Amino acid sequence: MSLHKPLYATPQDAEAAFYDAIEHADLEAMMSVWAEDEEIICVHPGGPRLAGYAAVREAWRRIFSGGQRLYVSLSQQIYLTGMLLSVHSLHEHFSLSRDVGPTAPVVATNVYVRGALGWRLMTHHASAAPSDTQADMKKTLH
Repeated sequence: MSLHKPLYATPQDAEAAFYDAIEHADLEAMMSVWAEDEEIICVHPGGPRLAGYAAVREAWRRIFSGGQRLYVSLSQQIYLTGMLLSVHSLHEHFSLSRDVGPTAPVVATNVYVRGALGWRLMTHHASAAPSDTQADMKKTLH
């Protein structure tokens, strides 16, 4: 864990850095966004729940080691922000080229916490969006 991390003045600054790190496959930049806390959680689409700094770092290292550059655009962003906590619900659209139109979304929730070093990512949970057929189905509570 680094002693010198950037200061993110807003949760939106932290979120921009998070997606920039994905686009650049930059592990150090990615981990600079995360809180240095054993309580951090990351869930990638179809993957297990990863808890703790080491597990989250290793997962991103494996993703970035694939050598494929990803581009991401965001849509349908909803922000719920308080003084110390910000919850972002959004759709992520990944592609292998900036020239490709919008792709099927991944639904994501990012939770940011505010501390002495500014805003940091505490939880990232992403899952495949339901197909149109599933979205039209009757809604049920779980």
